[in-house]
Amino acid sequence: MGEIVVEAGRNKYVVRDDLLYTESDEWVRVEGDEAVVGITDYAQKKLRDIIGVELPEEGASVRKGDAVAVVESVKHTSDVYSPLTGTVVAVNERLYDEPELINKDPYGEGWLFRIKIADKDELGSLLSPEKYAEKIREKEQG
Repeated sequence: MGEIVVEAGRNKYVVRDDLLYTESDEWVRVEGDEAVVGITDYAQKKLRDIIGVELPEEGASVRKGDAVAVVESVKHTSDVYSPLTGTVVAVNERLYDEPELINKDPYGEGWLFRIKIADKDELGSLLSPEKYAEKIREKEQG
């Protein structure tokens, strides 16, 4: 596992090179026929101090692009969108008591939910690490 560090002014954002990304700042780690989903380092730094989450229910059917979770920070509430169509098979229940894990370890302990992928062809619509890093650069340049 490597990473791309995007520097924008005084800010640095980590983009892991073993994940796929969405335009709306979610990351996806494919594990067989399942996908683990979270929000990116860029997203958590923009939100700052995360104080709460609303996660989808296990067993829920989700469609690519649906708002399925909410991350709440001191200043802002942000929807999290499903990057793929499928069924929620697990949620990170630790986040109910420790939402700050998203800030501390967005690509690890701060994962949000896991879905069983219904259509692997949708993976082709996700961004590569390099493309996502370029999107961050574009956003930061305004």
